[in-house]
Amino acid sequence: MKVVSAEFIKSAVTMEQWPPLGLDEIAFAGRSNVGKSSLINSLTGRKGLVKVSKTPGKTQLLNFFVINKKFTFVDMPGYGFANVPKSVRQSWGSMVDSYLQFSPNLKGVAALLDIRRTPNDDDLSLLEWLASYSVPYVLVFTKADKVPKTRRPKMIKEALATIGELDTTMAGHLLFSSHTGEGRNELWAAINRMREAPGREL
Repeated sequence: MKVVSAEFIKSAVTMEQWPPLGLDEIAFAGRSNVGKSSLINSLTGRKGLVKVSKTPGKTQLLNFFVINKKFTFVDMPGYGFANVPKSVRQSWGSMVDSYLQFSPNLKGVAALLDIRRTPNDDDLSLLEWLASYSVPYVLVFTKADKVPKTRRPKMIKEALATIGELDTTMAGHLLFSSHTGEGRNELWAAINRMREAPGREL
């Protein structure tokens, strides 16, 4: 995929604030330190499209970006290690739940997992949401460059075993490295497949 334009549109919390663009949406979700911002920047070839913070949890809203004026990327709030009050974390859950359940344009989610970390309760809760709302997702193992290639299959196998029956809407899995660009073409291919698939019924 050649990205000609990538433009930040707006941030939102409630359904009333979602941009009325009518474009397909692909959302990105994962732990606060999983490398989500770097992945989106790498995927679009725009270093500063999404601000990369040294403070996990800085993204606290749904952020909408229009790509090539044809579809939308949605940067979802990170979870897990954010140094924020419990009340804020709870509001994130409500915001994310509403978006996954009711967005009429959502075609799929890139669910990010750090390949070095075993999926935790927060990761599993996200995947449970996706399965319960029939949202297709591709599982993206980030920071692949941090792990020797010989160790990757075992780590992926263990992660998939942990996920278990929550993989009902999983549209495959892949490795990604924002540092080396590994997996970029594969993730674009997965995004295109999700966009081309029939939409879910709300």
